[in-house]
Amino acid sequence: MGLWKNFLLTLRQYFKSSQITRLFTALIFVLLLILTTLSSSFSFTPQPKIHPLPPALSNWQDKTNSGDYFDQIKPIQVGYFVWSQFPIKCYVKLPNIDNRKSQNWLNTVVNTIIEWNPYLPLVLVNKQEDADIVILQQTPPLQKQPGRPPRARSAETRYQIYTTDDDLLSHRFSILLSPSLTGEQLKASVRHEFGHALGIWGHSNLVTDALYYSQVRNPPPISPRDINTLKRIYQQPTSFGWRIGKST
Repeated sequence: MGLWKNFLLTLRQYFKSSQITRLFTALIFVLLLILTTLSSSFSFTPQPKIHPLPPALSNWQDKTNSGDYFDQIKPIQVGYFVWSQFPIKCYVKLPNIDNRKSQNWLNTVVNTIIEWNPYLPLVLVNKQEDADIVILQQTPPLQKQPGRPPRARSAETRYQIYTTDDDLLSHRFSILLSPSLTGEQLKASVRHEFGHALGIWGHSNLVTDALYYSQVRNPPPISPRDINTLKRIYQQPTSFGWRIGKST
């Protein structure tokens, strides 16, 4: 209705304007009509819906009543980062260092990833292009903040949104780990960043949680609060994992 009202107003102004102005107005209107027509065939984001809880999270019960930090988790525009296809496929790229150090690094990373397996099923894959989550030994770029000098980071998690071959809205993650990370700090960083990639897109304010916002001298294991938060995230509506449709 609004489009036709604007069309009539445009026509009225058209006959009152100079020849150049009329031509310009006509071109604008034709462009508007084309864009309106094309938009009817564009894909649109699926309506957010709730996926069934994965069995391990569904059965999870916190006997300590530790609570969670769900209020610190912020969804992006299309919803919470929830995986709905299992197992989640993970790829760990061997670093370009000597064989012994490379294997030790790989073992540390893989063993730390497995800590999350009791809550969400994971599997290692041999090809990076097949993975949902990719882990690389690579220095993260400097973090730029307004009014402050760039800050170096030891780890970073990035996401990419895409549409699968069967038209599902999906996402994939890459985790960058600084070559300077070793020992317990490497474990802590993998544990923390992998928690982000599983869906905990935020931080805890308690030092006893794996997703605590800062590095600590004695890194904690995955806590009941971490899992309580993960479970609540997977109980939220999201557009991820649902089929892209066509507007009509």
